[in-house]
This record gives sequence, C-alpha cells and structure tokens, in this order.
Amino acid sequence: MTPTRPRPRPRPRRTPPGVRRTRRLRLVTVLAVTGLVVAGGVVWLARDPQAPVVVERCRAGVDGESTSMSPEQAANAATVVGLAVRRGLPARAATIGIATIVQESGMRNLDHGDRDSLGLFQQRPSQGWGTPEQVQDPVYATNAFYDALVEVDGYRDLPVTDAAQRVQRSGFPLAYGDHEPEARLVASTLTGYTPGGFTCHLRPAPVSQRSGDDVDLSPVAQRFADAAGTQVTTATPRVVAGTRGRALEFTLEGPEAERLAWAVAGWSVASASVYDVTEVSVQGSRWSREESGRGWTATATGLPRGGVQVRLGV
Repeated sequence: MTPTRPRPRPRPRRTPPGVRRTRRLRLVTVLAVTGLVVAGGVVWLARDPQAPVVVERCRAGVDGESTSMSPEQAANAATVVGLAVRRGLPARAATIGIATIVQESGMRNLDHGDRDSLGLFQQRPSQGWGTPEQVQDPVYATNAFYDALVEVDGYRDLPVTDAAQRVQRSGFPLAYGDHEPEARLVASTLTGYTPGGFTCHLRPAPVSQRSGDDVDLSPVAQRFADAAGTQVTTATPRVVAGTRGRALEFTLEGPEAERLAWAVAGWSVASASVYDVTEVSVQGSRWSREESGRGWTATATGLPRGGVQVRLGV
C-alpha cells in the first residue's frame, strides 16, 4: 500500500499594511472591552449615564453605522474636519483628510515615522512640507494637506484613494480607500450634516480656579475661543452673562447657519478633553460632560437657529 503523501500547506497570503493596521486596532479595542467586562468594570458601550467612566471614548454615528476613537484621536479628527469647514471646503475634502490620517498615523500626532515622516499626515520635511516643528502642528499640517488637495483637478469626484495619493505619494497607494467608511462617518458628523452624530463620554473636567467676568473670558474659555477661531469658525463669540467668563456663545449666520452651528458644536465636543469643555448647547439639544453617557439630549436651550453655547472649566 502506497503511503498517502501529506498535502502541502498553503502559503499564507500577505495582507496590505493598511488592512493589518485596521485589524490590529479592532483587535485591541475588542480585547480592551472584553477585559473590562470580565473585570466587572462598566464600559462606555453600556450607555449608563450614572456609571463611572472606565474608558473615555468618542463616537461618530450615522444611520445605525458608527465608529469609535479615543479623545486624543477625536481632537485630531476635529482639527482636520474643522479646518475643512472653516475654509469652506466640501465634506468630501474632510472625508479624504480623515481617511489619510487614519492610514498614515492612526489619527495620532506622531513624532516619528518612515525616514523623516512626522505628524498626523506623516509629511516629510525633506520633501518640502515644512520644518519638523511645522508638520507636527496639526493645524499647519492640515492646512498644508488641503492646500495640496485643492490643487488636484476634480478631487471631489475622485475615489478617496486616488485623491489622497495625489497629495501623499505613498508607497501604499491603495490603502487610503480602506478607511473611507469610517472617514465618511466622522466627516458627516463633524461638518454638521448629521446633527448630534458625534459624542464623547468623558471624565469630569478639572475645576478652574480663575474666572473672568461678564465682559472678559476666563483664561480657559479664552484658550478655547482662540482654538475655535483658528480651527472651525470665523464667528466671534460673546461672553454669556452671569457665567463669570466661563461660557461663550457663537451665532452662525446665513443659509447654512444651522449646519455650521452643529459643526462648531461637534468640534467642541470632540475637543472637549483638550479644552476642558463641560457643556455644549444648540437649538433644542445639549451635551453635558457630567452625563456624557447620554450623548446629545433633546431639551429647551433658549438658543436661536445658528446659536452655539459652550461652557468650560466649571
């Protein structure tokens, strides 16, 4: 009897780097959540507003689809989408920008990379993107990316992979499209096209010891106002009376006032961990850091269409 020869084992297929990275991120998230549940902790996904926050997370959701991220990643996403809003670019530009930073840096402002690549977009100073300090400034890096993107003929109609690759010149040109689904969720919620679609569940903000008055903002509120004016809106906020300078209100105008108000509100929530935001209100809706497990709640805010009120450091 002739012995049966063992069948050769198939050689494993190599997975593209972008897909491997996405799978690793998903695996880490699953393991982290599973470990917390086994340990008896309460996880953000439980959505219990009275439960202690074990893991701070942010979420972009549209029509039953969602993607989650850390507060650090959310703040970087807010900068990328917010600058598209401030520059008057279409949501498609924001989608391309988010897909690019997911692939290049995992939405983190890295101080290292391949060769001399740095920052959110892994831009290379040696290729003329700017100094090392500049490309690690998320605002500078994002504006540099959009400056190049708008020079790409017909970028609005190109596939995400093609548009991003025309700017980035990556060694893995097909990877950007892998991240289009989550990028579209983030772009839609933070541009205001999906009102209330972006939320964060955060620990309480530190208590500010310095206040302003009914004319001047507190130092914490002024820092927030400066960042908002640089990253998401050209509207000048006013101090909300009776808040000792710890709350400010924007009034957006024009035919897209309501959407732009939601863009400012989404940027504020996504940046809340950086600027000590405690509450964000628009017409008919409010996000409160103390009950951030609830997300946005319907409530009478007294704000007009296009109005956004933000409270800080209280």
